[in-house]
Amino acid sequence: MYRTNIACTPAGPFAANLIVSMRPMTRAQAQEAALITADYARVHGSPLHVGDSAALGINDVSKPDYGDGVTIQPHEVPVFWACGITPLEAIMHAKPHVAMTHDPGHMFVTDLLDTSIARRTAGA
Repeated sequence: MYRTNIACTPAGPFAANLIVSMRPMTRAQAQEAALITADYARVHGSPLHVGDSAALGINDVSKPDYGDGVTIQPHEVPVFWACGITPLEAIMHAKPHVAMTHDPGHMFVTDLLDTSIARRTAGA
């Protein structure tokens, strides 16, 4: 996961730049992933950027700010999604007395079905 140069809209004392996760894919896989995830804008949605990491202010994609780096093969491109670590950055900036957030590998769990958070229903 990487810090970008994209500022989020502040909310009171909470302010941060967008954090993104990255997965290397072929361009065809990236296109398919974008189509599949487009209906889930309320969770992570489609990739927000494919290709040159410098466009997001990431100078070295081999050195993430969080987590471990991954190898990008010559036939792959980096594909970036908005990441749930962004609120953590805002919390760290605001320094509230108490806060709750997720931890990598321990994500938010709900009883909502995918079909209830998608823009269109399954089979539509």
